[in-house]
Amino acid sequence: MDLSKARWRKSTRSGASGGNCVEVASNLPGVVAVRDSKRVAGPALAFTPAAWAAFLSQVVDRP
Repeated sequence: MDLSKARWRKSTRSGASGGNCVEVASNLPGVVAVRDSKRVAGPALAFTPAAWAAFLSQVVDRP
């Protein structure tokens, strides 16, 4: 999968120290990519937008 045009954004839950961070690219058609910000040249996981939305619905903060 070609992720060269991915626009990565860091999780809003990531600290300023650059520790355990996740980056997400959702600008590509039909795919949401996720990677470890410490290993930008390393592997990335790819999800369909529906699968990513299902995942997020289970991990978001709940009141």
